[in-house]
Amino acid sequence: MPDAVQVDAAEVSLIASFARGLRRDYDAVAAALREPLSNGQTEGQINRLKTLKRQMYGRANIDLLRARLVAAS
Repeated sequence: MPDAVQVDAAEVSLIASFARGLRRDYDAVAAALREPLSNGQTEGQINRLKTLKRQMYGRANIDLLRARLVAAS
């Protein structure tokens, strides 16, 4: 995890919004770097499903969506 001086410097740079978010969520960021477990696979699958649903919005019923998801996996 970056030290306080680096985050302070970043808060007055072009990435100030990002640095403020790091400081605000410090505990979560530290845990993500420290813990061996991750929910990245789950988040990726959710993102893929949401993308497919957005692509098909208004054009497909649940049967077509289900067939497309089964074919994709």
